[in-house]
Amino acid sequence: MREISGRLEELPGEEGFPAYLASRLAQFYERSGAVTPLGDPERTGSLTVVGAVSPPGGDFSEPVTQASLRLAGTFWGLDADLAHARHFPAISWTQSYSLYIRELAAWYETEVGRDWQRLRGDAIELLARERTLLEIVQLVGLDALPEDDRIALEAARLVRELFLQQHAL
Repeated sequence: MREISGRLEELPGEEGFPAYLASRLAQFYERSGAVTPLGDPERTGSLTVVGAVSPPGGDFSEPVTQASLRLAGTFWGLDADLAHARHFPAISWTQSYSLYIRELAAWYETEVGRDWQRLRGDAIELLARERTLLEIVQLVGLDALPEDDRIALEAARLVRELFLQQHAL
């Protein structure tokens, strides 16, 4: 987009990208949603747009990434450390988010369980605690941790390996 804009001699915006970058990306993302396709029988379907943004050097402050983050309701951040550890999908649970949790809460409570929202929050909290505890373990060792912290580390490992990680057999 930056190169085409330059060749058309358009006025550059932030980091050389065209000033209309955000509106063009918005047009792309707005194509998603409920659709009525042509043909018989008349029916309604959905169109999902997945934008893959790979910023140079992993710099999330660059304009395309920032505009995409503002427009998309969900973000799956890939984590190189998870990929190197052969944890797939290598989606970072600390960076990733969805702005649709409230809209989907009723469905999850009906279809999955009443305590889904609470369990989701507990899992996120546990994984965040694991990250902090692993930093402490690197400094003082696992044996120096109190028993409840060691149990939390084991519980987080179980969530990661048995729930979040897929096994390709």
